[in-house]
Amino acid sequence: MRIDLNSDLGEGFGRWELGDDRALLSIVTSANVACGFHAGDPSVLRRTTADAAAEGVAVGAHVGYRDLAGFGRRFIDVPPAELTDDVLYQLGALSAFTRLAGDRVRYVKPHGALYNTIVHHEEQAAAVVEAVRAFDPDLPVLGLPGSAFLRLARRAGLPVHREAFADRAYTPEGTLVSRREPGAVLHDPEEIAERCLRIARREPVTAIDGSEILIDADSLCVHGDSPGAVAIARAVAERLRAEGVTLAPFTRV
Repeated sequence: MRIDLNSDLGEGFGRWELGDDRALLSIVTSANVACGFHAGDPSVLRRTTADAAAEGVAVGAHVGYRDLAGFGRRFIDVPPAELTDDVLYQLGALSAFTRLAGDRVRYVKPHGALYNTIVHHEEQAAAVVEAVRAFDPDLPVLGLPGSAFLRLARRAGLPVHREAFADRAYTPEGTLVSRREPGAVLHDPEEIAERCLRIARREPVTAIDGSEILIDADSLCVHGDSPGAVAIARAVAERLRAEGVTLAPFTRV
């Protein structure tokens, strides 16, 4: 068994720090690095990409809406052509810093509201796909299984990878429970580690309503801004390795 462990990193801005990126980079195998639209500034991007390269962690572009105040968690009705340009802009910014670190952008994972919107929103999903294809037609994308985003990306010839969330609750349909709902975010490291093991083994997990669902995933995400993120990531990594699961970036299969 083999699976990737990723986290959302580089989400500080100016004097505001968010999460323990250095500690997480010593645990995870892929880093979704903010590109300056929902979080991250040039110095944060440069530091995060350099630290990831030093740790041998694959860097992905965590592209989002232009929404610093809302941390990219609010839907914005962006015209498709404008959204394509916004994503290209973010890819270009992160690419500059990964090159300075002696690496390159390895994949793209949308952030927050954009991630959830393009599960069903065909026009915005197509706009993100067009940006990735224009930037690099061989660049992998990471997203929710069954989403419009992954379907359109596959149709465009992009390498497609599926993601599961270690610390988020799921609906019976396999989508994420809104953060506005009680129980949407999980906190117990051992409970989360057990659920991640089940996902890695392709076994059912429990949805928010108590039903059992299957989640096909190439990568597991621990949110870097969650309280206790380092403890959660460490518990997941240790449990998976103890059960014979290899942790490795999905981009280096």
